Order: sequence, then structure tokens, then C-alpha cells
Amino acid sequence: MNYSFHQLEMFLKIVQTKSITKTAEAMHLTQPAVSIQLKNFQKQFDIPLTEVINKKIYITDFGKEIAESAENIINEANLINHQMMKFKGALTGTLKINSVSTGKYVIPYFLSEFLKKNENIELRLDVSNKSKVIENLEHNETDFSLVSIVPKNLQLNSIELMPNSLFLVGNEHILSKNTEINKSILEGLPLIYREEGSSTRMTMEKFIEKNHINVRKKLQLTSNEAVKQAVLAGIGYSIMPIIGLKNELQNNQLQIIPIKGLPIKTTWNIVWLKSKKLSPVAKAFVQELENQKAKIIDESFSWIAQYH
Repeated sequence: MNYSFHQLEMFLKIVQTKSITKTAEAMHLTQPAVSIQLKNFQKQFDIPLTEVINKKIYITDFGKEIAESAENIINEANLINHQMMKFKGALTGTLKINSVSTGKYVIPYFLSEFLKKNENIELRLDVSNKSKVIENLEHNETDFSLVSIVPKNLQLNSIELMPNSLFLVGNEHILSKNTEINKSILEGLPLIYREEGSSTRMTMEKFIEKNHINVRKKLQLTSNEAVKQAVLAGIGYSIMPIIGLKNELQNNQLQIIPIKGLPIKTTWNIVWLKSKKLSPVAKAFVQELENQKAKIIDESFSWIAQYH
């Protein structure tokens, strides 16, 4: 046997993504380079590791066993590095977090002090819509995911961070600020939606469906920031998480429209696979969250209470 540590990492990534293309992207390599490395790695074994059927790659049972061993070897090697740095009094390694797009207004506050305390930690933070976040979580491509709707089809551990409240907002009041408006008014408003796969979109659609509201006008945009800018421009209204609207609300650029049945309340959660073997860095981050989350919420998010 004469395979390299890099080949083990590459093969494990192929097993996780089931894609040469995605592996190449994740490892910053070209597709031909990954294909050559896979071919060279296969030469070390008399039994096939993969099969290609209709241009799609499948992992054999033997390949899955090799991938499990590769993961153990990689984890043990990382542990050696962590132990060395721990002996020196420093925590080191990579912390990988996926967040739904609105979570970009949340997760930095729960990372800031932790990263300041541990300067040798490298952070990889990927922000995308819920569908992509759950896909990466399911494929074990991340340590943690920040979500406001916890998927029920996965076995997960979780830490509740803070409430997530969604309000109807516009760039002007429809009626007096203190007057609660009937939900039926939504039928006459131009509503702006997030894209398919967004947790904000799912939450908004559930509210509309539950209340039998016939929405006549729909616009769709592909990010929370784009929706906010459209609302600011007066294009329409949207049901949005308040977490990303602090400045606009305080500057009276956006207004909360008091609709009966709103706000919709969910909860921000940090989740990870129960089967996940957390690295020392990941374990330290969990400990930091458990010890400091109340203090972080009080210092950074107490402003939200005035809008409830």
C-alpha cells in the first residue's frame, strides 16, 4: 500500500458528495486532477471502490468501508495536531459552519469572542438557503448548521440559541401604528417572496396557506437582502425575520405592519449529526455556546424585545 493522506481526504470527500465535480470544488482542484487521484488510489486495491453507471458515481460496499477507515485516520491525524497545540496551550483546527441566509445576522455574534480567544482556529462559514444547508449537513460536510426550522428526517443534536420572529414589513404604514389589521389585507398587497428552498419562504407560505389567504400578486427574489431592498424601494411587502431589519426599523425606513396572527415565531438552532465525531475545536465551540449564549443574546439582541 502506498497511498497518501491527501488521497484519503479526497476519497472521503468523493464518498460524502458522490460527485467528482463537487469534490474538485471543495478541494480547490480540477476535475481531471481528482479523477487521476481516484484512479491512482484505486490501484492500491484489488476490489473496486466505486462504480460509474449512466455517468453517475456509486460507492461500493468495500469503498464505504475504506471511507470509514479513511475518516478515522484523518480524525486521528487531526487529533495529533490538536494534542500538540493543546500541549502548547493553544486550540487549533478548522471550524466548519453552514448557515441559512438570514442566519448571517445571527451567527457572527456567537463566533466573535470564541475566535478572539482562539486565534489559531480557522473558520469556514458557508451561507446559503435551507435546502443547501440541510444537504451539506446530511452529507457530513459541515460541523454545525444554523437553522430556524430543524429538519425532522435527520438524527440531530441541537442547541437552542434564540427566538426568530417574522413580521410583515413595508416602507410605509397602511393604517395607524397601533391598529391591528385583518389578515385578509394580504390579498391586496404585492407580496415579495424568497426563492424556493428558503426557510423564510416556507414559513411565509405556511402562514398564508393556514389562513386561507388568496395571494394575487407575487414577486420572488433570491436573497433576504434583495427582498429588503425591494421593500425599501416600495415595490411591495414581505414577511421577514426581524433580525436583519434593525437599522431600517430604527431609522423608520421600514415599518412593521401589525397583522393579526403575526409575528410568526420559530427558534434559531445550532444542529449537528448525532453520529458526528466532533473535533476538539467543535467540542470547544459547543461549550462556548452553552456558557455564553445568554450573555451574547442580552448584549447583542435585546433590541428585538421592543417590537413584540
